[in-house]
Amino acid sequence: MKYTRLGRTGLRVSRIALGCMSYGVATAGMHQWTLDEDAAAPLFRQAVELGVTFWDTANVYQSGTSEEFVGRAITRFSRREDIVLATKVSGKMHDGPGGSGLSRKAVLEQIDESLRRLGTDYIDVYYIHRFDDQTPVEETMAALHDLVRAGKVRYLGASSMWAWQFAKMQHAAVVHGWTTFSAMEDQYNVLKREEERDMIPMCLDQGVGLTPYSPLAKGRAARPWGEQTARSASDNVARAFDREVDKPVVEAIQRVAQTRGVPMAQVALAWVLSKPVVASPIVGATRPKHLQDAVAALDLELTAGETAELEDPYTAQDNYWW
Repeated sequence: MKYTRLGRTGLRVSRIALGCMSYGVATAGMHQWTLDEDAAAPLFRQAVELGVTFWDTANVYQSGTSEEFVGRAITRFSRREDIVLATKVSGKMHDGPGGSGLSRKAVLEQIDESLRRLGTDYIDVYYIHRFDDQTPVEETMAALHDLVRAGKVRYLGASSMWAWQFAKMQHAAVVHGWTTFSAMEDQYNVLKREEERDMIPMCLDQGVGLTPYSPLAKGRAARPWGEQTARSASDNVARAFDREVDKPVVEAIQRVAQTRGVPMAQVALAWVLSKPVVASPIVGATRPKHLQDAVAALDLELTAGETAELEDPYTAQDNYWW
């Protein structure tokens, strides 16, 4: 495993992060392709053995059960001080006024609930899951700063928003002397590059580390065109990568992978890892091969010609979605 600093902070994180949305109790209305605790346990163990010590979850993943699984896995397979633990706030947990969003009430309520489920007294990186246009940014940033001062949170991160919204929140923190965001968790992969327009240049300028989710485009970049999985067959978000304009890029990944004699997943992830702004791509593993390929991608350096072959067929998207 290789390690790096998260943005301009001193926090050392593994170059691959374990995404934990795939773990939790599948209930009505939630993802049905998630793994229960017994099925997830070997993957947590494998992550520790491979040195993947940056773990990412969220309060809304499987109604909080993902956080519960993660908390117990840390105790079972590692030590709290050896894991860089990330979770998120803003998604709906209940109908009450503190059950969603980024109001002061919601932020203070939900951190305590996450800490309880995770079985810890602090979060290393606390992300706001989405921008809340119903709450003044000053209210949110002040509440998050108070969590840092209270020792409940070490670093702050944001996820999936317009660059101007991110800039607005960062500015509010700077003006008031509050804690700023050190990480941006947005969707970035060889099939989804819209962040290159504004968000990535901003993060590079401000020293914010990118921890992108879906680095394999929900798996589309890891398998030949036309092949489906249980998730891609049932998940509308995953099916959104079945656009005809994506086909040439997927075929390019396949050509490079065949020439190199490696799985497509390694090529697609190596492309993400090659970007200077990227600290740690978040890999959702449901099989041992997923983590093995992710770690192997750290040693795969694409040539300029291979990078161009992957990037040249890309078609920019007019309508952005997360």
